[in-house]
Amino acid sequence: MLFSLIIPVYNRPDEVDELLESLSQQDYTENFEVVIIEDGSSLRCDDVVRKYAGKLHLSYCYKENSGPGDSRNYGMKKAKGDYFIIFDSDCIIPPNYLTEVSKALAANFVDCFGGPDKALDSFSDIQKAINFAMTSFLTTGGIRGGSEKIDKFQPRSFNMGLSRKAFEASKGFGNIHPGEDPDLSIRLWNLGFETRLFSKAFVYHKRRIDWAKFTVQVNKFGKARPILNSWYPQYNKLTFFFPTVFIIGFAFALVLLIFNYDLLLQLYFVYFLALFLVSTYQNKSFRIGLLSIKAVWKQFYGYGTGFLESFIKIIILNQKPEEAFPELFFKN
Repeated sequence: MLFSLIIPVYNRPDEVDELLESLSQQDYTENFEVVIIEDGSSLRCDDVVRKYAGKLHLSYCYKENSGPGDSRNYGMKKAKGDYFIIFDSDCIIPPNYLTEVSKALAANFVDCFGGPDKALDSFSDIQKAINFAMTSFLTTGGIRGGSEKIDKFQPRSFNMGLSRKAFEASKGFGNIHPGEDPDLSIRLWNLGFETRLFSKAFVYHKRRIDWAKFTVQVNKFGKARPILNSWYPQYNKLTFFFPTVFIIGFAFALVLLIFNYDLLLQLYFVYFLALFLVSTYQNKSFRIGLLSIKAVWKQFYGYGTGFLESFIKIIILNQKPEEAFPELFFKN
């Protein structure tokens, strides 16, 4: 089985350099190809790609900007492999990644898999705090999507595998972003394909974003979820409402202080204290523990407000998603 690694990139040659360097150090002994799709970048990475021409089997494609989902589809159409592995450009891949994927597929083949993400010691304190917020069992159930069953896992496209057969049957990613990865997972299920978590196939996800960009990102995640719920109501879950309930509950707890009732606020204090203690222990840093509280608040606030706005517009007012949130849709 030939792996084709599909990597869309937009104005991030520095990320591509780190990613390709990590791929050049894989301990996997079989051949694999790397397909770089430049998605209309003004700051191109073709010079970086040429730097690794002697170390990796590379192909480079430049196209007009049409978003990450369409770029991944473009790359998979160009690729020669039997099985596609999709990374974001801000990932760094452990040396044993492809070996672990090969072992997992040989033991129990599946047409689509996803893996977790972790943080390297070299990441900044803010990056580690955001990684904690996105992966902690106190926030997302352990990894993104970790509350789902292992064999009903919704892979995320920063670390996803997809067979050629499944790609051709599903036509790949849709034009919504974010939300294109759970959308693809659900369509694959409806076509009879299975998805699974490969817990040992993790990547280091660098997430080069600041606080403001992180808030915008998770706000878009929140907006996308009611849209997906409207498309696939059978996969709706009460847990999707949790961040919205969390921020409304916090506001209510502050109001209750007027009436000298502080029990609810005390529960929030206990939760934030748990976040601090767990993050401090995991990261061995009080500073990262404190930053993790900020990261989780921004995560819940951004997602919760986005979800609430989208729920009102899409579910209650029955607006068309493309008209209510045009910023979430690429015109391919």
